[in-house]
Amino acid sequence: MTNDATPTPATPATPAAPIVPPEMSRPVAIGRIGLGLDFTVMATPDECVALAKRMTIPTLARLVCRFSLTPAPQRRIRALGRLEIDVTQICVVSLDPFSSTIVEDFVVNFVPAGRETPELDFDAEDEIPFTGDILDLGEAAAEQLGLALDPFPRKPGAELPPDANDGPENAFAALLGRK
Repeated sequence: MTNDATPTPATPATPAAPIVPPEMSRPVAIGRIGLGLDFTVMATPDECVALAKRMTIPTLARLVCRFSLTPAPQRRIRALGRLEIDVTQICVVSLDPFSSTIVEDFVVNFVPAGRETPELDFDAEDEIPFTGDILDLGEAAAEQLGLALDPFPRKPGAELPPDANDGPENAFAALLGRK
């Protein structure tokens, strides 16, 4: 051990994680929007497979997402959209796969990175930050897909067995009987 002020060699920096391209990219230049632009994103079969893997669902058979883009103050872009998907999910009750069609309307605002609304407001319209002069409507559609999927999907008609609720009120109720 030495008492001199010789610095020890720095630990080599951990290499950055590789940048993974989005499963579905549809770049749109902000300059194309003008006073308004309608744009439709339709996922290819390969993109559907990749998105299903990302969302951990068995199958995404179809994804169509329509955007109606309009400019807003402060370089923001407002998007009214409609997402239509045909999907197979696993029922949380029966564990059976089931197919469904989901159609959802949404509103998002594309906002220059760093200019997002600072306060958290669950009733506010969603904001998607962007850098430069390009919006990626493919990734925006993928994000809407993630929001549209029920985290606890239930097959129509699936019901819990009658005795499913016969357990203790909570985890600690079982311990009370051990006294």
